[in-house]
Amino acid sequence: MEKLDLRKELKYLYSPSAKKVELVDVPKFKFLMIDGAIEPGQGPGTSPLFAENMQALYNAAYTLKFMVKQRKENPVDYPVMALEGLWWVEDGHFDINVKDNWFYTVMILQPDLVTPALFKEALAEMRKKKGEQPAFARLRLESFKEGCCVQVMHIGPYAEEPATVAKMDAFAAEQGYVKTGKHHEIYLGNPLRADPAKLKTILRHPVEKLK
Repeated sequence: MEKLDLRKELKYLYSPSAKKVELVDVPKFKFLMIDGAIEPGQGPGTSPLFAENMQALYNAAYTLKFMVKQRKENPVDYPVMALEGLWWVEDGHFDINVKDNWFYTVMILQPDLVTPALFKEALAEMRKKKGEQPAFARLRLESFKEGCCVQVMHIGPYAEEPATVAKMDAFAAEQGYVKTGKHHEIYLGNPLRADPAKLKTILRHPVEKLK
């Protein structure tokens, strides 16, 4: 059986340094995606919609993985990639301490062999096993290209990210870039199990050259 490991192939994007901010060029990739917004008075850890969306996203990712691994012709075994999140606000300044105005897209990178037809088949399989669930209709398979970005590994609690983001901003300015697009996080640790001081989160932000 063929084995595919995108984490190793894309090490420069999924295992960055924690000691220095770097510029990276992120090509177009294929993702499972689902959108949502944090409800008033909630945060990602307490939002019912976020939990529902996450369950559907992982359900789809593992359904696709096992469909590809168990198929009779050209089976391929590959690990499910890390959870990623794009975060933004539409009504003002992004504040990590104020979570109930956050919008998000959570997503998981897919290998090229995952086609729209295979995704449709996976959704049908999920509905057969679990019945119709509202989050299934929100799932999509979509290409996403970030292009030029600043990136660094943040080690520690999510609440301490602003200091790391400030370093990213300073580096971008020194190199003659300005931030664009959405704040991007890639979660390499499980916050329910890991020591918060050792949590690893890749922080990435699109930039463009100042004119």
